[in-house]
Amino acid sequence: MVKEKRALDTLAQGHVCSGRHADDSRTFHGSDVGSSPFFRRQARAYRVLICRSLPRLGPIMPATSRSPVVLYLFFCLIALIALCGYWYWLGKPVVLPDAATPTHKLQCASYTPFDKDQSPFDQPFSLRPERMDADLALLATRFECIRTYSMTGLEAIPELARKHGLKVMLGAWVNANPTDTAKEIKALITQANAYPDVVTAVIVGNEALLRKEVTGAQLAKLIRQVKAQVKQPVTYADVWEYWLQYPEVAPAVDFLTIHLLPYWEDDPKGIDNALDHVAQIRRLFGSKFAPKDILIGETGWPSEGRQRETALPSRVNEAKFIRSFVAMAEQNGWHYNLIEAFDQPWKREAEGAVGGYWGLFDADRQEKGVLAGPVSNLPYWPFWLTVSGIIGLATLALAGKVTTARNALILPLLAMFAGCCIGTWGELARVTSRFVGEYIWAVALVVLNLLVLAHAALALSAQTGWRGRAFVWFDSRAGWWLSASGFAAAVMMLAMVFDPRYRSFATPTLWLPALFHLLRPVNAPRREIALLAFIVGAGIVPQLFREGLSNPQALAWAAVSVLMALALWRSLRMGVASPVTRTPPQPDLERTLG
Repeated sequence: MVKEKRALDTLAQGHVCSGRHADDSRTFHGSDVGSSPFFRRQARAYRVLICRSLPRLGPIMPATSRSPVVLYLFFCLIALIALCGYWYWLGKPVVLPDAATPTHKLQCASYTPFDKDQSPFDQPFSLRPERMDADLALLATRFECIRTYSMTGLEAIPELARKHGLKVMLGAWVNANPTDTAKEIKALITQANAYPDVVTAVIVGNEALLRKEVTGAQLAKLIRQVKAQVKQPVTYADVWEYWLQYPEVAPAVDFLTIHLLPYWEDDPKGIDNALDHVAQIRRLFGSKFAPKDILIGETGWPSEGRQRETALPSRVNEAKFIRSFVAMAEQNGWHYNLIEAFDQPWKREAEGAVGGYWGLFDADRQEKGVLAGPVSNLPYWPFWLTVSGIIGLATLALAGKVTTARNALILPLLAMFAGCCIGTWGELARVTSRFVGEYIWAVALVVLNLLVLAHAALALSAQTGWRGRAFVWFDSRAGWWLSASGFAAAVMMLAMVFDPRYRSFATPTLWLPALFHLLRPVNAPRREIALLAFIVGAGIVPQLFREGLSNPQALAWAAVSVLMALALWRSLRMGVASPVTRTPPQPDLERTLG
């Protein structure tokens, strides 16, 4: 035993850390010591302990050349440029030919008098005369007339329209309740006769056939009843297909009012094909129902909301459609009415986010850039750039000093990517959230992403001091973050498979959790993770089948769902959750050699 200990001391004082193999006993080859199994075993342990406490020998390099600081700063600059580029790309202004100018007014726009905090379903409901007055004053600067849809509460509209020099296409709401319909019709006739200089036409019902609330015969009878009591032309308004399905209605009207909304077609039309579709239907009706005139009673494009096949809502696309349509309509001498004057947030209840954003002005009565001037898809992009920048800086501060070239590359990119994902979701949630529950869900997803981001940043940190303790805390709860991410993905996938029509794609909420847990699987409850992985994975194909492969938003959702399903599957192989792995204690050679 004494010989072996002396030999180990010789190894320690020699070149054990010079890069030669730890158990290389050629120094003592042929001796009793060198052939001893005890010596070989302890030599390995001794070298490990000593080499950990001694600097590694090798070619001497200046400290600055080995430091990752310069590389870190370089990639921070790259990440900053990418961050600014991303948000500017989303919000950059686009210049298009103007549709309306101070010297050129457009024909007509749909008008409903609700403020952004109002809904026709509010009880008790009362309109605000000062709001209607201000609205018509604004619309008079861009339009020659307005179209209304109901008489209830809007008795003052003709008088206000006269005040501001506007004409009115006055509408009565027709539904399945005969009493309500009779009240609407009576008020319509009264106002039309009281303001013959303002009311240019009356519209008996809007999409009542589409809603299947009346029959074609009932509607035709109602139209003839109104025609007998007013001097203005009388019409009915509905989606163009319903004029073809109910041919008995057309003979009763003085002119046909058709709705042409390429976004809502059963076969949605992208912005590049939308105008051709409108022109084709308009020419078909002009030929089929001649000599009666055709009014395009609703046409437009949404500025926000989910994509339907190739039909993508955006402010730029809305401006493209409206400006190009106006030029085409005026060139062909068509009569038209644009939908709609102002965004109506209350419509999101029935139609999802897209329903609230068909306005030519926003709900605050501010320009959206739809009719004239430069238009931006994301006018708030400087705000979200700031938010993303703060998230990125906080990520770098949490990680602290970088110690490796690998982390010098990954940390700035992680900070930039996470900031973009969370900021994009913030803007999407601002547009889509309708009630308290949806706001809570949106905030919960932000918190989840921040927790995953903090875990990722600490995993790349030196993990010394408080950062080491924080990493242990996060790592011991990593299964929670994965389970929460999988649960959110599963809930949203079920919604996208079974009730997708009015739902937006929450893709930005899953990129960070999916990628992090895919690259770094964690321990989590196997049954729960297996179920979540099955739901997410099984929903991918049905979701794509419903949306079609021409929808980039659906493809992006499918891609992030694949990553999430793989992340969940990888973590299944980790087994049941176990305590955080700690560095094993070093061997006590003195006690061993005792």
